[in-house]
Formats: sequence, C-alpha cells, structure tokens
Amino acid sequence: MTETTQQSPLLEMSELFADLPSSVCADITSMARTRDYLCRDVMFLAGARIKETLLLTDGRAKITQAGESGTEVILRLIAAGEVIGELGLVPGFTHFSTAIALQECKVLVWGAETFQGVLDRSPILRRNAKRILQRRLDDLERCFFQVSTQMASPRLAQALVRLVDQVGHKVNSHVEINVSQQTLAQMTAMTSFTVSRLLTNWENQGLLRVRRQAIEISNFLPLMGLCKG
Repeated sequence: MTETTQQSPLLEMSELFADLPSSVCADITSMARTRDYLCRDVMFLAGARIKETLLLTDGRAKITQAGESGTEVILRLIAAGEVIGELGLVPGFTHFSTAIALQECKVLVWGAETFQGVLDRSPILRRNAKRILQRRLDDLERCFFQVSTQMASPRLAQALVRLVDQVGHKVNSHVEINVSQQTLAQMTAMTSFTVSRLLTNWENQGLLRVRRQAIEISNFLPLMGLCKG
C-alpha cells in the first residue's frame, strides 16, 4: 500500500488516469497489487486469455509477435506510466501479442473482474482506456503505411523520433535512447545491416552517436528532416 501511494505522482501523469482526481487515482491503485519482473521475463503470451490489466510503474517492456519462421517483430516499446498490452475492456478476449521485460520492471496488477468493475464505475477511466486503444490502432496503421510505402531512411528516422518522445532522456547536450540496433530493426521491418548502415551514415554527418545499447541524438532538426524522405 505504501509503495502504491509513493507512485501516485507518476500514475497521475499516466494517460490511463488523465483528468481523474487524485483521490480517485489513489482509490483505483489501492485495488491493485504490485508485481516485479526480471529482465527478459515474459509478462504474458500471445493467445493467452486476458486475466489481468498491467500498468508499468518502473522499467521498460516490449510488445512482440513472432512470424511463422520465428522472426520476432517488435510492435512497440512500453515505458513507465503505460498500460502493458490490452486493457481487458471486453472480458474473455485473448492477448494479441507477447509482452517481455527489457529490464527489471515493477507493475501494478488488477484482476480482470476488478478492473472491469472500476471501468463500470468511472466513465472517465473508460474514456481514457478507449483513447489508449484508439491511439495504438492509429500507431499500427501508421506503421503499416510506412512499411508498405516508405524507403528505409525515413522509416528509421521516424522510429527514432517516436522513441525520443517515448523513452528518450536528456543527458548533457544530447538526448539518449537506450535501444539496440537489433531492436530498431525489429521495430521497422529492416535488417540489422540496413539499420547499422544508416546509423553509421548519420553518425558521420554528426546527427547522432551510436553506442552498444544506446543512441545519442545531438542534432534533432536534421533528423526530423530525414522523416520526410
């Protein structure tokens, strides 16, 4: 209970709790239990019945699907304050994808019936949940359009811009994204070789600096220009 209360400032900034009074946020979070995941732990599997709603409060996770050949595709990354996977708006549905912890993670967990009851009592929370689902659908449609119509360079630039907004953090005079080149390839339907080649070119132009598990972006406006192809 103490841990949930300490997390309330982060939770109140979460899209799920937008426009809800602090007292209501505290009441909803008091119904949840906490759970920890280690790096690479599976949070849920595609095809499994939705039994819980998970809200990430610390760490980072990825939402993935596997092709017939076993190739992993990353649909999106999840940062602290975001709901992991589906929200269980319709009881009995199954998970569309798999969620995996990218580092040590802490989550708040509501059972399906508990969360459904909260949604029934809070029109604002239900509205927020529907907005999250709509935004994710819009993101998937945009990504499908980009993969179908755009060349590799603008596709990768757009992915970096999205990641800056989602998981980027300021370090001295640059913005740092803690993401590997393999992850970028899985997010953009490219080969690791193509991602490496483009990043090397942009590094030579002074737009960014590539590290083993991170990318430092020091020149944001030219990167925005690359999004247009």
